[in-house]
Amino acid sequence: MKPPGEVLERFRAIPIDEEFDLIVAVANGGIVPAGILNQRLHAEVRLLYINLRDERQQPVHDAPRVLHPVDFDVKGKRVLLVDDRVKTGATLATARELLREAARVRTFAVNGRADYALYDEPCFAFPWIL
Repeated sequence: MKPPGEVLERFRAIPIDEEFDLIVAVANGGIVPAGILNQRLHAEVRLLYINLRDERQQPVHDAPRVLHPVDFDVKGKRVLLVDDRVKTGATLATARELLREAARVRTFAVNGRADYALYDEPCFAFPWIL
């Protein structure tokens, strides 16, 4: 597990030079990171319900599944798409397709490959996971 102070400092220090109209969190993993980013970016937060893995990060489906239809408008909006970790990128690819009417979609991950990422290293436990 990373020390909570280190993780929060990375949230504060990561350069984000764009403005966003909307922060879209992939539920459930992206909810806490989106909330932290909301404190900095002051953008409305919405949720996408997509599932691929269980709490141990093991795949439970062959491909990401949309669990609930998108119930908010993204047309013409600048969106920051947030997830906790990116392993294969499959969940983010599914989410991008759901957000295709947005003017721009950038990605954020606590760990993994994204437009904005705090870490890109082997999996570790996040300090907010009990």
